[in-house]
Amino acid sequence: MKLDRNSVIGFVLLALLFFGYFYYTRQGQIELEVKQKEIRDSLARIQPPVDPVARLTDSLKADTLNRVASAGQFNNASFATEEITVVENELISIGFSNKGGQPAYVELKNYLSPDSTPVRLSGTAFDKFSYRINTGKNTVGEISELFFAKSPVVKNTDGSQTISYTLADSAGKSVTHKYTLPGGQYMVDWNISLNRADQLLGKNTLDLSWQVKALQQEIDVLGERRETQVDVYEKEEGFDYFTMKDGLTEKWENGVKWISLKQKFFNHTLIAKNGFSFAEINTTMPSEDTIHEVASSMANLRVALPVDANVNVPLSFYFGPNDYKVLKSYNMDLEDMVNLGQGFYAFVKYINRVIVMPVFNLFSGFIKSYGLVIALLTIIIRLLTSPLVYSSYLSGAKMKALRPELDVLKEKYKDDQQAYSMEQMKLFRTAGVNPLGGCIPALLQIPIFFALYSFFNAEISLRGKSFWWAHDLSSYDKILTWDFNIPFIGSHLSLFTLLAVITSLLISLYSMSMTPDQNNPMLKYMPYIFPVMLLGIFNGLPSALTWYYTVSNVITLVLQYVIQNFIIDHDKILSNIQENKKKPKSKPKWQERLESMQETQKKVEDMKKKTQKK
Repeated sequence: MKLDRNSVIGFVLLALLFFGYFYYTRQGQIELEVKQKEIRDSLARIQPPVDPVARLTDSLKADTLNRVASAGQFNNASFATEEITVVENELISIGFSNKGGQPAYVELKNYLSPDSTPVRLSGTAFDKFSYRINTGKNTVGEISELFFAKSPVVKNTDGSQTISYTLADSAGKSVTHKYTLPGGQYMVDWNISLNRADQLLGKNTLDLSWQVKALQQEIDVLGERRETQVDVYEKEEGFDYFTMKDGLTEKWENGVKWISLKQKFFNHTLIAKNGFSFAEINTTMPSEDTIHEVASSMANLRVALPVDANVNVPLSFYFGPNDYKVLKSYNMDLEDMVNLGQGFYAFVKYINRVIVMPVFNLFSGFIKSYGLVIALLTIIIRLLTSPLVYSSYLSGAKMKALRPELDVLKEKYKDDQQAYSMEQMKLFRTAGVNPLGGCIPALLQIPIFFALYSFFNAEISLRGKSFWWAHDLSSYDKILTWDFNIPFIGSHLSLFTLLAVITSLLISLYSMSMTPDQNNPMLKYMPYIFPVMLLGIFNGLPSALTWYYTVSNVITLVLQYVIQNFIIDHDKILSNIQENKKKPKSKPKWQERLESMQETQKKVEDMKKKTQKK
């Protein structure tokens, strides 16, 4: 495009006009900003500086007005000095507060935290019980924010102690929280009495909120978080549990008997003697780098009340250990919280309840060393399973006797794996040998391992008990630590785990010498790989479990040597095999189907080879 002189002059003038316009506009904005700043500075000079103390005073005045307004006719309960009254027995010490008329903290006398102080359940600003009442016309107040009048602690003739907190107004409405702590018990009875309940609540329900924060009680806080869960006993479905996670929300609209936040060895449980008609719980989990905190939960619970002016709400709370015997003594199915088997292996809890726990309790009743108790428990279990072990070793001896013939077949069919497998099955059948004879007994022992895994993770009597270099049998032992994290290993090395791995490897080496060579490389090397995998699996598990596994492996090695060298007659086995070969054999149906499948597969392979040659 060709431009003449007039066009160029026009474009230049237009550009100058644009620049002039923007410059003028910007100057106006700058002048306006300067004037606004001068006005703000003038106002700042006129107004006095804000006093932070005055601001705090104003905030306190506003809070005071809000408290007085929400207290309504219970104006005497809006402000007071918080007082803690301690009620205790041989097992538990509870600090009750006049603020909210409820427990402020609970300490367990017979259990220590990692810092060697008594285990404290509850006790943070987050922990509280509360519900709303009508404090006046069009005003409501939270019980947890009102101050109750305390009555003296009463010692009853049965050894229990009672403390009462009362909230009353001038019109005759009142709320009483009465707590009774029996001697030698962790369970506390809590009775809520409402005088003129129809005016206090407005509905025939009590909507109770319960907040609880679970604090770290074990050395391994990450492991403790994995073991923490919400437990509930539904009226219709019975016991149920939910693994703790951030943002967990669950509702029960058909009613529950009790609800609990259960840590590894302790629990916070609220029980309604007449049941909750509705329950909802929400949970939160702290970040992994948060210390001393395990989880938090907020529960909304509803209690249906009779249509009456004066009503009582019978409740109980249990803040104590996950001790199976103690929990079972209350006859509320609380013992289901003790994880002796849950999920897909829930059936193993019966092995624990019928066999493992009685034997363990028997030995621990007269033996002080829990390491020795575990060793004796291991021996008893191995004696009970010895018939299975003998059957497995006998099958292994038969397989070893057939090894020369299997080697001949392998050399003959080295290029045809399908034919070798078929001939191998024929040899097993004619010799009367079951190739799965050594596997089935081993599979039957898997439930026992899962039972013991659950038991040693849940048995509170092991908590804090030392044995050799392990300072706490309920947690992992460690001989080496480092400041970084190794995948699948962590930041420590457990010596009991190392011993379990070494003894497992020795068992694998011995077992491989008793079985035919494997053509499949994975099957050939798996016995060596599996013991090494145990290092990553066991390194963070309780030392009680890894000690049991080590003892069990040593017993296995001894049994293998004794049975193979002194009990099993290998010459007789070989003679019986030769005799079995002479007898006519009827094929089991499973073997007929297997051989039929192998023959069909072989024909298909032969057809493929012929097609490829053509």
